[in-house]
Amino acid sequence: MSSVPAAVAFCPCPPLLVPEVAGRAAQDTADLRVACASAVDAALTPGPEVVVVVGGEDGCGRFGDGDGGDLRGFGVDLDVPFAGPLRPGGRRTPLAHTIGAWLLDRAGYRGVRVGVGPGDLAGALAGSPGTVAVLAVGDGSARRSLKAPGSLDAAAQPHDDAVAAALDAGDPGALAALDPAEGARLLAAGVPTWRAVGALLTGREVGGRLHAHEAPFGVGYLVADWSVR
Repeated sequence: MSSVPAAVAFCPCPPLLVPEVAGRAAQDTADLRVACASAVDAALTPGPEVVVVVGGEDGCGRFGDGDGGDLRGFGVDLDVPFAGPLRPGGRRTPLAHTIGAWLLDRAGYRGVRVGVGPGDLAGALAGSPGTVAVLAVGDGSARRSLKAPGSLDAAAQPHDDAVAAALDAGDPGALAALDPAEGARLLAAGVPTWRAVGALLTGREVGGRLHAHEAPFGVGYLVADWSVR
């Protein structure tokens, strides 16, 4: 039974990451897609038998075969199965898991997938046999500019800078120590997920690599991969 992942990919989940949603603006997210692809490929390098996709909110439950989401709310008639074909009665995945599944599809991953909220990450890993990787999905602050969803907050940039530094340094303790109240105030939806990964790996030797740290639409998008030894 595995309790520690061999690797972690950190990716954001803006719908505009999907070219069909972005439309003419697809070029604006091209570099972000490349960064996400590089991070996911790195996390898949150890050859995991299971990928645990963690994101969204606590209490969302677990997702697996037959579950999935879609991007119709963003103007595109596109279904995104989470694992295997969609089945009648399958659970609808939150945006984080929908984009996570889309990223795994693009990477060609065909192994077992488990989707969980941040509070269920440790439990999902404890029940996963063999080599496991984690895809941690969540955005930084949505208050990075005047036109951002939450308008501008002067603390947003330093907050995301600190997360980027922790990701690049492979510092689980710094992620685990993120203030959830400040994250909520800054509309940084990724904070619960980052905290969960940090708590899981605190004390482990981690190699980090930051692929992207940007905010093209006033929302922080951070991309990184970690190798765990």
